[in-house]
Amino acid sequence: MILEIRTYRLKPGTIDEFVRVMREEAAPLLGRFGIRVVAAGASLAREDGHEEAYLIRGFPSLAVRDAQEAAFYGSDAWRDGPRDAVLSRIESYHTVVLETSDAAADVLGGHRL
Repeated sequence: MILEIRTYRLKPGTIDEFVRVMREEAAPLLGRFGIRVVAAGASLAREDGHEEAYLIRGFPSLAVRDAQEAAFYGSDAWRDGPRDAVLSRIESYHTVVLETSDAAADVLGGHRL
């Protein structure tokens, strides 16, 4: 399994709404495109006082990740749906992609959305 861990540095005062939109709108939409959302939420710590959040997604391979992300981000459902509510709150983000086991992803997703 391929895990993608994305961290977001958010604009001040936006974390609660960002997490709500991510969990209630973006995550279900990702699921409709076959993208497994393992976990999403607010960081427990603040780096340099900034609000931060995370999104962890799972894919069977890098090729599937590329295809599913292209389909998702190119869709009207994303562009006309939660896109602006998500992007308008992000100052910057960083993505790490790694290989792991399905069991590890299940442990990370212990607190389901």
